[in-house]
Amino acid sequence: MQPLKLFIGQEKSGGIVLGVSVLIALVLANSGLSEGYFEFFQQHFGFTFNGTAYLYYSLHHWINDGLMAIFFFVVGLELKREFIAGELSDVRNTILPIGAAVGGMVVPAAIYLAFNTGSAAVNGWGIPMSTDIAFALAIVYLLGKRVPVAAKVFLTTLAIVDDLGAVLVIALFYTSEISFANLFIGLCFLTAMFIANKLGVKNVIVYAILGIGGVWTAFLLSGIHATIAAVLAAFVIPADPSIDETAYLKRVRKLINRFGETEPNDVRTLEEEQVEILARITNDSTTAIPPLQLLEHYISPVVTFVIMPIFAISNAGITITGLNLSDIFSTNVAIGVACGLLIGKPIGIVLTTLLLIKLKLGTLPETLTLRRLTGLSFLASIGFTMSIFVSTLALTTNTMLTQAKIGIFAASIIGGIAGYKLLSKE
Repeated sequence: MQPLKLFIGQEKSGGIVLGVSVLIALVLANSGLSEGYFEFFQQHFGFTFNGTAYLYYSLHHWINDGLMAIFFFVVGLELKREFIAGELSDVRNTILPIGAAVGGMVVPAAIYLAFNTGSAAVNGWGIPMSTDIAFALAIVYLLGKRVPVAAKVFLTTLAIVDDLGAVLVIALFYTSEISFANLFIGLCFLTAMFIANKLGVKNVIVYAILGIGGVWTAFLLSGIHATIAAVLAAFVIPADPSIDETAYLKRVRKLINRFGETEPNDVRTLEEEQVEILARITNDSTTAIPPLQLLEHYISPVVTFVIMPIFAISNAGITITGLNLSDIFSTNVAIGVACGLLIGKPIGIVLTTLLLIKLKLGTLPETLTLRRLTGLSFLASIGFTMSIFVSTLALTTNTMLTQAKIGIFAASIIGGIAGYKLLSKE
């Protein structure tokens, strides 16, 4: 178990597992198991009451709207933490990465539109806007000390803002017809979570019931993408603990002293009083952690090593065998996505950063040279998870969806290699 724990604890592990999942999906989609692979994710599940089906969706839909809602919940928790006490808590220190993130979203979208304006694929402009933080950071950590801390902070902050931008784009532009009745119900549950927070409720079970049973379900039925509900729910999770640090230290010191004063029984098992003391220390230690960080701590590994691989296996499978150039380029989706990510991201990030420096709105750390900045901008062109997710919302045909995935894969592979080469030579 120890090697497994060490692997899970490493930053690069998530990217490795995600990469393996992509390969599995591609192998399944291009093997004799291809038909069964695609049919498996089209199985429908739901609930039936009085002969009427409710929430009756395909497995693929449940993964994208259900499991990925947990992914977005963690994104929301991370964003709230960053706004409170992280990289985004002081805007003055983050002007450059925030500006770079905005430039890295606007320019790719503009390039995609240049190729696809007036076509049925025009709605896919949001696909090349996103950065896959798992893959990008995995490559950075593979490079070890060759990438300075300042560069890692820059890329992490950029990716966080990028995630926030993607959430806003999904909320504003990729929603179906809205059921205002269900939306109102969802907002009522969200308000209940907010009130519970203000009243000092710290029990995560309460927020789980209100968030999943109320907010997420109502948003799913409202037409607004359910992942937005997850982000909103995350923002009303309490960020302060039940007991503060001073009170916690007093309690634990008192309990440790009691534990030390308890007369041992000279056998392998503990005295009942000792067990009770340790149980109280454990309970106090849990309540000393803010619910926001407690949830993030326990859910993040599940997202990284379970949910994202499942998403990759269910969405990354494209049948390459039998494809020819006319299939790939029957529309401009593939080239628009690839150029948006591979050209638009680096141009948008580097030029926006240099412009902000020129305007004296920010200063690059000495260790973050132009070469390193360019290398990071190519890593930002790895758009895998979020780009594929947006493509499932934006594109209406399987042909265009396949083309988008090809563009995403091509840009992500080339961008990852280019970023690695540029950063490894510094």
